[in-house]
Amino acid sequence: MTSQHIIDPPEDGHFRNGGNNQPSPTTLSIDLTINGETHSLDIEPRVTLLDALRERLALTGTKKGCDQGQCGACTVHVDGERVLACLTLAAQVEGRSITTIEGLADADGTLHAVQAAFLEQDAFQCGYCTPGQIMSAVACIREGHAGSDEDIREYMAGNLCRCGAYPHIVAAVRQAARELRS
Repeated sequence: MTSQHIIDPPEDGHFRNGGNNQPSPTTLSIDLTINGETHSLDIEPRVTLLDALRERLALTGTKKGCDQGQCGACTVHVDGERVLACLTLAAQVEGRSITTIEGLADADGTLHAVQAAFLEQDAFQCGYCTPGQIMSAVACIREGHAGSDEDIREYMAGNLCRCGAYPHIVAAVRQAARELRS
């Protein structure tokens, strides 16, 4: 029987070659602009945007659900377009503007219209899917897909809610769309 050794990553997350204490040659140095702030990271090329946000930058509002692009819990905006952070490599978005749920509210703490509508319409239960739902709802409205409840449901179909708060989510998107149009 062969024994397996599990190697935990070092504290700083960089595996080292030999004893020279230098980062692995496969480590990339990237700058990510997230919520208007630039963050410099040394990461392996395979690190997803989701893992960079949550594990390297402690921006834990973006959730890890399925890690396969099926649930929408990891939805963020890259240059204003919604993307699934679990399917996007961090290195792919260098030099682009990334917005997470933490960056939606105004600097003074005023909630975005969609965030406020989710609260007013009680559009969440456990709350796990809520950040992804809100990020998709913002894009839904911005892209003009909130004209009817059917349009909203269709556009939001990529975001799953295990608690079944869908009627409240649709009502929140409808309310926010109405408020943002006026």
